[in-house]
Formats: sequence, C-alpha cells, structure tokens
Amino acid sequence: MCGIIGFCGNQLAAPIVFEGLTRVEYRGYDSAGISSIDNNELVTRKGVGKLNEVEAQKSLSSMPGNLAIGHTRWATHGGVTTDNAHPHCDCNNNIAVVHNGTIDNYQQLRNELAHNNHKLISETDTEIIPHLIEDEMKKGASLQKAISAIVPKLKGSYAFLAIAQQEPDKIIGIRKESPLAIGKSSRGIFAGSDALVFPDDVSQIYALNDDDLVVLKPDQVEFFDTDGNKLDKKAKDINLKWAETDKQGHKFFMLKEIFEQPQVLENSLGQDKDLFNEIALDVLRAGQVIITACGTSRYAAIVGKYLISKIGKKYCDVIMSSEFHYFDDSVDRNTVVIAVSQSGETADVIEGVKRAKAAGAHIISIVNRPMSLLADLSHSVIYLNCGPELCVAATKSFLSQLLIFYLLSFSMVNSFDKAVNILNSVKEEIVNTIKWNNDSIKKITLFGEMLAELPRFYLGKKNG
Repeated sequence: MCGIIGFCGNQLAAPIVFEGLTRVEYRGYDSAGISSIDNNELVTRKGVGKLNEVEAQKSLSSMPGNLAIGHTRWATHGGVTTDNAHPHCDCNNNIAVVHNGTIDNYQQLRNELAHNNHKLISETDTEIIPHLIEDEMKKGASLQKAISAIVPKLKGSYAFLAIAQQEPDKIIGIRKESPLAIGKSSRGIFAGSDALVFPDDVSQIYALNDDDLVVLKPDQVEFFDTDGNKLDKKAKDINLKWAETDKQGHKFFMLKEIFEQPQVLENSLGQDKDLFNEIALDVLRAGQVIITACGTSRYAAIVGKYLISKIGKKYCDVIMSSEFHYFDDSVDRNTVVIAVSQSGETADVIEGVKRAKAAGAHIISIVNRPMSLLADLSHSVIYLNCGPELCVAATKSFLSQLLIFYLLSFSMVNSFDKAVNILNSVKEEIVNTIKWNNDSIKKITLFGEMLAELPRFYLGKKNG
C-alpha cells in the first residue's frame, strides 16, 4: 500500500510533495523519501521510519527546486533499510524513480544489469528501473523515449514517476495495472497513486489507462502511448473535499468512519432514479448476470445476489474476482457483469472486467472513488457517495454497497421510491445501534485491559 506523488510547478515542490505524503500515511509504511531537481542537480533524501522521523533527520520538506517526486514504502522486496527506501537512482545519481507495483522479472533484469557493470545497492525490484533508463539515455534517448523503450521489458504491475537532471523541467509517469492519477491546479501539475494525495486546489483530474505515458511540465500536461503517439485526454472536474483525510477529532480513522454511517446512508440514497431504472432493465434483459468482487465487497455482493433473486426475481451468481478467469469462457454479449470495488482499482476485479468486456459483456460497476479505472472500463457506473474510506477494514463502504443492491433490486420491480423510503427509516436505528455498541465495547475494552494487567500485577506482587 505504498504512496507516490509528484509535483512540477511554479513554487517549491518539496513542501507540497511532503504534505501529499502525509495525506496517505493511513496506508501504513516503513520508510519515505523525496527527490527534487534544482539548478540541474538531482537531490535525493530518504530514511526509515515515520514521516515526521524522516523529516527530522533529513529535512525532506526543505529540499530545493520546483520539481519533486516522493514515496512512502511498505517493504515487499527487501528489508526495511534506507537503501531499500524510495526514490531509487541510477549509477551516477542523475535519474530518480518512485514506483508502486511488482516487477515479476526483476531478478533476471537485475542480473543483466549487474553483468553490464551497473552498481545496484538495494534489494528492491524498483531499482532496476532507473538503471534501465540510464542505459537508454546513454544511447541518446530522451527521458520519455527511454521509458517507452524499457516498459516492454517489465513484466508485472507498475505505476512509476521518473525525473532526470538532464531534463530538469519534467516528470514522466506511466502505469500498468497499478493506479496513477494526474491533477491540475493553478500552482502546477500533480501526479499521484491516489487522488487523496492531491491538495484541495486541484480542481481537474485526468485518469490514466494501462500503458498511458504522461509528461508533466510546470504549465502543461501531455499524454502519449508507448509508441510516442499523442493522446487526447479530457480533464474531469472534481471537488477534492471528497478526499478529506482529517480524523475530525476521532483517535482513529475507523472510529470516524463507523460514526459517519448514519450520514452515509443519507448520502448514498441520493441516487439517480432514472439511472437505476435503466440499469435494472439491463439486468432483467441479460441472459446471465454475474457479480464479481473481492474481500468485503464480495460479502456485499453475496447479499446483493440474494436481493436480486428474491426481490428482482432474477437469478445471478457471485464469482470471486481472482477466480473469474476460470469462468470467462461462458461470458458473452448476453452477459451483464456487476463489478463491485470500493477503490475501483482492485487488480483482480479490473482483470476480470477486461476479460468480460473483451467477450462483449455489458459492464456495470459499483464504486466509491471517482476517476477510477473500473469506472472508465464500465458502460454504467453507480457511485457509493460515502466519501473516502481510509481504514482497511470496510465499514461505511460496506453499508453503502448494501444500500445500492437494495435500490437496484427494488428498481427491478419498479419500486425505487419504496426502497428509498424504507431505507430512510433505518437511519435512526443505525444511530441507536452505534451508540449501544459504542458504550458496550468501551466496557468490554476496560474489562479486557484490567485482565491484561493481572499477570503483571501478580508478578510484581510476587517479586515484591
């Protein structure tokens, strides 16, 4: 659950990038770092620990330059060390890269680089990327052409940002099966693994598809395919108040999100009746209906299967997204696939949807986060409208998914308004349930803490 952010604009970049990294601390991480370019010189600082600890040691937010990339790492390849922290550089510290995802063939590429006298100092898969770029730039390629040349060699998933001191006015980014979004504000251009890293003044966002390459400059952003052909992408307006990451007085994000559920019910019920009626007809007309999801979303899908069968009178089945490929031979243009994902970026869900869409299926997605890849792949999209869910354990998004399935199943029998009225009456019950459980859990927690202290008390008394 690493976080990446880049900024290229008309003011110091490091403070902005550092602030963006603080907005994704909820993901968990063990190290952090930033690379910036100032006066045609690449500067990289990184360390192990929490952001405030690395900041105290390395002064990340005071780094010079109006262009920077940053990263928070959760160790996968290699241990928790400064050398393994991002950003990673080439042999001469001219190129820096931050990366999310997994390069499956990195060991093979690493061996080839070592054979060609590259000095690799980390245990990570990411480090091969700047060294591969280095080889291409030595041949005279630009940073953009170098990245286009190396990505066919990378097997696996990735979203990465790269900068080079030879081209100090740009950041290059590319994605494949790992999220990367581009944001635009009056201060400059942003890139991030999640819209949550963007500040509130970002009012427009571009979504990238797999193999889209993006070039960020202080006053413009351009998109290309890996052959260098320019792509025409339209920005979408977005209100990043949706992405508020403040705990609002609660000790933990999970507590905040639990207590938000009554309001979430109201927000999630503010759906477009015409859209639901249209989607209900698509489901009713389908030869077969498949719901696909992972994790908690799959549990919501199982309830959805029951509702669509019981109320909507239409049989459907739930397939775990990681197993979708076992069944996709039966998918055709008479199939409706309902894909459920809080983030809209779940890799297994995306892969299944791509297979289904290629077979001609009609794709309906139920997602929370705007500007997601799943939404872009879908023919119809239902948004949860429950705001950002930062805690790994799903609470309000699960509630919203259940509400959506209730509304959809009732729409299948032309009773959307009835469903809204019934569900609105549940709000007070949710308030009372949270209050009752909150008081009870506090008592259980206090009792548990007392029990936990008994061995220590007994040992202290015995030793005394």
